[in-house]
This record gives sequence, C-alpha cells and structure tokens, in this order.
Amino acid sequence: QRILMREQQRAQFQQQINKFNDICWETCIDKPTSKMDNKTETCIVNCVNRFIDLNLLCAQRFAQILQQNGGF
Repeated sequence: QRILMREQQRAQFQQQINKFNDICWETCIDKPTSKMDNKTETCIVNCVNRFIDLNLLCAQRFAQILQQNGGF
C-alpha cells in the first residue's frame, strides 16, 4: 500500500511538472531558439514560482475549509 501511495504521489508530482511546462512555455516562449535569453529564463522562473505559490495557497485554504467544517 505504501508503494502504491508513493507511485500516486510521483504521478501527481509529474502532472504538476507537466502543467508548469505547458503554462510557462505558452506564457514565456515566443519562439524556440537554440539558447534561452535572460528575459525568457526570468519569465519561466517567475511563472513556476507563482504557480507553486498559487497551489500552496489553494491547498492551505482547502485545509482551512475542511478544518472549519469538521473534515467534510
């Protein structure tokens, strides 16, 4: 059962990485080049950081709601 939980967590983590890639690619990359410039790199870093912040905020808010409603 632990192995199954670990694999599920790994799959969820991979899904998050794929979301980061999709969203930040569309937001920051105009057209692919052989080398990433500083502006693009900064955009990607900021995009991923904001996405992580938003996910953490949503998880914390969801936990608060669950706690206020007795877990349901």
